[in-house]
Amino acid sequence: MDAVAIEIERKFRVLDDGWRAGVVKSVRIAQGYINDMDTLRAGRQNASVRVRIAGDQAYLNLKSRELGRSRQEFDYAIPVMDAQALLALCVGGLIDKVRHYIPQDDLTWEVDEFAGDNAGLVVAELELPTVDKVFARPAWLGREVTEEQRFYNLALAERPYSRWSALEQT
Repeated sequence: MDAVAIEIERKFRVLDDGWRAGVVKSVRIAQGYINDMDTLRAGRQNASVRVRIAGDQAYLNLKSRELGRSRQEFDYAIPVMDAQALLALCVGGLIDKVRHYIPQDDLTWEVDEFAGDNAGLVVAELELPTVDKVFARPAWLGREVTEEQRFYNLALAERPYSRWSALEQT
């Protein structure tokens, strides 16, 4: 039997625009969720179900609900027309962002610059091959928010950054 698909990811706030100099590619992303945070909080569902259009490609994605660095993740390519129809069925708001790719050593930082109701929020994510993988922290990297649910895209679809208090935005 093959191993279960596991995503190991760390998420951070971004301090400044220093990351822009390293960008090698940028992709506009629109995504929404078939389920909401309440179904996960209440335990009625054990995974988020996301629809994403990234450039000219589309995906259906399922992620297990636990917080933290490591979660099960399943990603399936689907036709863009299907994704557009599914986005119309999503609950909560849609996520609109540009993902910027920044290579560093043998890893790639993904900096998400949000638009729409989440404008002003910029986070950096790093997918790792192992939980204990050591990586260099770029100067533009701020505090880690991996364990903070409000920074998850599903939570941002339900309660966007524009509705956060000034204290929450720090």
